[in-house]
Amino acid sequence: MSKKETGGASRHARQGGKDGLSIVRKSIIVGLLPVMTGIFPMSSEAQSYRFSNVNIQGNERVDPATILTYAGIGAGEEVSAAELNDAYQNIAATGLFETIELVPSGNTLVIRVNEYPTINVIAFEGNRRLNDEALASLVSSQSRRVYSPATAEADAAEIAEAYRQGGRLAASVTPKVIRRSGNRVDLVFEITEGRVSEIERLSFVGNRTYSDGRLRRVLATKQAGLIRQLIQRDTLVEDRLEFDKQLLTDFYNSRGFIDFRILSVTTELDRNRRGFLLTFNVQEGQRYRIGRVSVSSQVAGIDIDKYLRATRMRSGAVYSPVPIDTDVARLERLAVEQSLNFIRIEPRLVRNERNQTIDVEYVITRGPRVFVERIDIEGNTTTLDRVVRRQFKTVEGDPFNPREIRAGAERIRALGFFADADVSTREGSRPDQVIVDVNVEEQPTGSLGFGAAYSTNSGLGFNFSFNETNFLGRGQSLGASLGFTDSSQVFSFNFVEPAFLGRDVAFGLSASYRETEQDNSDYDTTKGLFRPSFTFPIGERTRLGLRGAYEYGSVTGIDQGESSNILYEEQEMGGLAAVSAGYTLAYSTLSTGLDPTSGLLFQFSQDFGVRDDNASFVTTEALLRARKAIWNEEINLRAEIEGGSVVFSGGDSRIMERYSLSNKIRGFEPNGVGPRDLAVENEDVLGGNYFAVARMEADFPLGLPEEYGILGGVFLDVGTVWGLDNTAGGPAGDDEVDDDLYWRSAAGVSLFWDTPLGPLRFNFSRPIMKKVYDEEQNFEFTVSTRF
Repeated sequence: MSKKETGGASRHARQGGKDGLSIVRKSIIVGLLPVMTGIFPMSSEAQSYRFSNVNIQGNERVDPATILTYAGIGAGEEVSAAELNDAYQNIAATGLFETIELVPSGNTLVIRVNEYPTINVIAFEGNRRLNDEALASLVSSQSRRVYSPATAEADAAEIAEAYRQGGRLAASVTPKVIRRSGNRVDLVFEITEGRVSEIERLSFVGNRTYSDGRLRRVLATKQAGLIRQLIQRDTLVEDRLEFDKQLLTDFYNSRGFIDFRILSVTTELDRNRRGFLLTFNVQEGQRYRIGRVSVSSQVAGIDIDKYLRATRMRSGAVYSPVPIDTDVARLERLAVEQSLNFIRIEPRLVRNERNQTIDVEYVITRGPRVFVERIDIEGNTTTLDRVVRRQFKTVEGDPFNPREIRAGAERIRALGFFADADVSTREGSRPDQVIVDVNVEEQPTGSLGFGAAYSTNSGLGFNFSFNETNFLGRGQSLGASLGFTDSSQVFSFNFVEPAFLGRDVAFGLSASYRETEQDNSDYDTTKGLFRPSFTFPIGERTRLGLRGAYEYGSVTGIDQGESSNILYEEQEMGGLAAVSAGYTLAYSTLSTGLDPTSGLLFQFSQDFGVRDDNASFVTTEALLRARKAIWNEEINLRAEIEGGSVVFSGGDSRIMERYSLSNKIRGFEPNGVGPRDLAVENEDVLGGNYFAVARMEADFPLGLPEEYGILGGVFLDVGTVWGLDNTAGGPAGDDEVDDDLYWRSAAGVSLFWDTPLGPLRFNFSRPIMKKVYDEEQNFEFTVSTRF
């Protein structure tokens, strides 16, 4: 629609309103008058007609025969007044005519119609938050189609609903028509967007164990605050409230409150009628723990003790449905391993009110003999069928397991490829077969990003990135990034095939290239890496990764006499390549443990390699990480212990192969800790072949509104790096470098801020133990990496 036409529509929208929908409503009444006065005479006797001819007038697009068919009146037939009224209703029900009149005239029935106009253009007025393209996709009315008042009203309701989903509950939409020549109209939707219905206060009634602040962090809906323009979840959306109810219920149930209920959710306008007060009225109930755990069987020949040993639920643990479901899945897998089909595990719970425990009995039963006939997948226009199908551990012809089908549905939703995924079952071609129907709705999975960042270490930086999590619809992940700072340039590439050769094996391919120019040092480095890898599960929470690598590195920019002789000798070695093979063994309960308030990660890795100069090396690293929420989950405790070593044989390690404690201990500059050559002008930090670090921290609320996303924290880091193959330092190698083990430590406070731009962290620290030559860093601004 041109601006001229839109302007005309705008000027005449209100004026056209009286000539539009209001006249449409009146015209039907006018059309009834002839029927009421002419067809139904004011007498007590029923009247009938017989027409030898039917004359249809006023139609332009609709064929007369079609109208006569709608009326259902044949020439020469006897027609009662009631049947004439039915004929009128039948024609009106087609929605094709603005006015209709049925007028008997002797032996002739005259049917006068006025067809609805065609739509010339469709325009939207008053919309700012939603553009015309977005609104046009919502309406069913179309240009060059017959105008329908019912369709226009339905379109207005659809537009208003879109605004309500965006939190504008007061939005109103009025369809208006503007008459044009040639029986055409312009359809204009006048929109009053209204204010965003923000939530000024979100509170809870009936909660005793957890504070309002802790429960607000559970919900997807947030309160409006000073930064309300940046927060997109502080609006009142009814669909989101239903999701919040489920989140709140899951939170309490997973912490032992099996009787938790949401009694009501009330919304009311605040005193100034500018926002809503949202209140959840809850009933927590009592917290239950696990009592006795047992296994029984209704199937002969089952080794009960073996199944009992396979359970992980233990007496005294806080009750949660998640570990019980995990136990059920584990026992069903054990039955399959024993070639026992159609086995079902039924958890039976017995509540003990006196001591507030729940006895769990896993009953082994024989289920019905039902097989999966096939799995039908619909709605996936880009994603290949096999990507969806491999989320089910059940295939065609396998025994039907309802729990496994539900688990497969959750895995499909967890992919992140689909806006919606519905999985249902129906009877197959025979009573003992079922068909699994999977209906998905795809969503965008790629992103192209450009970013700018500032770091206290690297200065101003720019980053370009591309990520696609469903590459070519194959479920593969593909990413690339290019970054620049004042002292470094980095390129990285990453590709992951999560189901290599159709197995539960992830194949990864990564490559990177990095150049540094005086990056907190007095030398430059170049390092390239190409690494293929395979990762697969070897236990319920244990994964094994195998990898190979090709690396190239060099150190340059070292002036003899100003820098350490150790670094100068490494520069003289030139660029060297190395090939290696390694593995990583990881055990994690951070996201799948029995206790949602705690988690553990243990990781051990080794790499074995050889360089161009025939020097061989072994790199060994270990990491132990734990977290625990205390004080009704108001405070989160985290701890890490990490260590590593690189041992060379037949040659010496180089600066880029040694550890520097960069990003491993706070309170010190990168490359500011470790063995240092104090006999040269640059006082170069040389790094070490060994490192050990312990990090402890806690975060907690500061009493600020939760919608700000600001938490406080404290931390304590202790660590060291030591050990060199070559200690002949100084400008000519005449001085020995002290590479002994010296512990460093630092403590400080942190400020965490979850912003729409990303999670930020501000660290203010002070070293406690240090050497006189160590370089301090009392302030650090980074992207938060909490776990």
